Amino acid sequence: MRRKAYVGIGANLGDPGAQVRAAIAELCRWGPHRASSLWRTEPLAQRGQPEPQPWYVNAAVEVGLGGDALSVLQRLLALELEFGRPAKRARWQPRLIDLDLLLFGDLALETPRLTLPHPGLARRRFVLAPLAELAPDLVAPGQTRTISELLADLDDPLRVEKL
Repeated sequence: MRRKAYVGIGANLGDPGAQVRAAIAELCRWGPHRASSLWRTEPLAQRGQPEPQPWYVNAAVEVGLGGDALSVLQRLLALELEFGRPAKRARWQPRLIDLDLLLFGDLALETPRLTLPHPGLARRRFVLAPLAELAPDLVAPGQTRTISELLADLDDPLRVEKL
């Protein structure tokens, strides 16, 4: 059985636009798909970072996949490695590519390796803006409002601009 998987993509090192477009192209080989526009996103500043990060390029992809959520996660992690992302990585650091499984059908899941829906989904404009292009009327498991409603009501000061 195929489920709609929604994958968030981000990059802010190298040529972020090219990295994101290449990741979209690879994900589109996995099954029936749709991709959002590219978005330019202000980085989330974290305490203790020595210097400002470059802006990100973000997107989202909807792809029909079989299998289970953990196998999809493994495929995404393997793809990140192919794109040059180190296996050991610090949180909130600049990156060549970041692939996040945001949603997998109507599955709600919490394991040590994977939480679905993605725990930051409803709080991040850089996730919701591209996702709203693909599924504005979708209500994620555990939510009562649509993706477009979550985006409209979001109190997130970070700038997100469609490219």
